[in-house]
Amino acid sequence: MANTSFLHLIDCRLCVNIDHVATVRQARGTDEPDPVRAAVLAELGGANGITVHLREDRRHIQDRDVELLLNTVRTFVNLELAAEDEVISLAESWKPGQATLVPEKREELTTEGGLDVSADPVRIADAVARLQGAGIRTSLFIDPDPAAVDASVEAGAAAIELHTGEYANAPHQASADHELARLEDAATRAAEAGLGVHAGHGLTYENVRPVAAIVECEELNIGHSIVSRAVLVGMERAVLEMSALVREARG
Repeated sequence: MANTSFLHLIDCRLCVNIDHVATVRQARGTDEPDPVRAAVLAELGGANGITVHLREDRRHIQDRDVELLLNTVRTFVNLELAAEDEVISLAESWKPGQATLVPEKREELTTEGGLDVSADPVRIADAVARLQGAGIRTSLFIDPDPAAVDASVEAGAAAIELHTGEYANAPHQASADHELARLEDAATRAAEAGLGVHAGHGLTYENVRPVAAIVECEELNIGHSIVSRAVLVGMERAVLEMSALVREARG
């Protein structure tokens, strides 16, 4: 299994989501491109972790991918999953370095919006307890709202991942500034409550700096933009360039 002892030692980790490498593979039903090989190149480019979302419908990442990644990744695997028994049971047996509970709908192209923890607090708290009982550091993917942060504390999570989609999709600068302020306020509230602070969704080479500069943010999860750039310049270089932007933002 991957070494996870370094999790709190890096100012802002860059976790590379390789789901869409698997999406290309599944489009033809072949064995390439292999997300496991992509993970090796991502780590060579400076990735501090590898993120994959094991969806219930297995539309991209497969069980085989997770099992191989857990035995080959040299940093750590952040496993995104829904709070559903089947995938929770798999995570309990696999014991990734980190798990992130996310909302999931069959009809969506990608995860839309944060987990509504307060809508089903018992189910979420039970999922968190099961994962953390298996020794898995557990994060909740939430919208940057005070109530969502407080609900995450009540659920017993070790960390939150702030949904940056509204910031990333802001139609103009004033809206982006407003959404960034929401992220900053939520990050401060979470850190003061003792939660680790992560962020992700829709982050690109053009918009990542302000989010990476949030003092409390200790982890960014970025996938589509890096994989898209990797198609043109290669995975190692794409990750290296994103890593440089994150480091610059942290000063």
